[in-house]
Amino acid sequence: MTVDETETASKPVLRFPAWLRWIGDLVYPPVCPACGVLTGRHASFCPDCWREIPFIERPYCEILGLPFSIDPGEGMVSAEAIAEPPVFDRLRSVAIHEGPVRHLVHGLKYRDRTDLAPMMALWMLRASEGLVARCDAIVPVPLHRRRFASRKFNQSAELARHLSRLSGRPLLPRTLVRVKNTARQVGLTARAREDNVRAAFRVVAGRETDVAGRHIVLVDDVYTTGATVSSACRALRRAGAAEVTVLTFAMAVAGPI
Repeated sequence: MTVDETETASKPVLRFPAWLRWIGDLVYPPVCPACGVLTGRHASFCPDCWREIPFIERPYCEILGLPFSIDPGEGMVSAEAIAEPPVFDRLRSVAIHEGPVRHLVHGLKYRDRTDLAPMMALWMLRASEGLVARCDAIVPVPLHRRRFASRKFNQSAELARHLSRLSGRPLLPRTLVRVKNTARQVGLTARAREDNVRAAFRVVAGRETDVAGRHIVLVDDVYTTGATVSSACRALRRAGAAEVTVLTFAMAVAGPI
């Protein structure tokens, strides 16, 4: 086991006295992470926002995780997966990237709400349907060092860290690196996104054994066109990864297929 792999669920969990939590709630009262309405406890949605969360549930494409509008039968895959097979083995996401889910993602990514990551990771663990529990290691999609220096944290790494803690599976935060300081993907076409992240990732020299012959869960916050995770997956494949599952909190889709 490498040094990186020790960052798992074995870390002790801090417990605070009830009176200290009560004071904390007075200073930072529990509110809905989507709309800001007061709630009974932290990391919980108000009833209105909860009803609007578009969870991705079966039936869905076994490869791309796209929700079907009707049940085509067990093991069915979408036309998209057949026409353009992805470089990863499968994709799983918690919910569609809209409404309260979009607020949650933006809160973590742009408003430094790292306190949301444990809840989001728990939902991702459930959405994986045991894939995280059966994987060999968890790898976050990395930021370029310049982007990391300006943002101070990597939202994908935060999600991966909590997934590792919840599942007990090894976390490899420094195995995959982004070697190309790409432009932001927001607003780019699908083709432009592909060009933007082409050859943007590599496995660090000497760390190929971290992934060679192993089932890797690649973690990101949002799946849009798949350009970023596909580029990262190619780097993992070149290093010998036997299987790659992409796990994201949200997925941007037009609707059920």
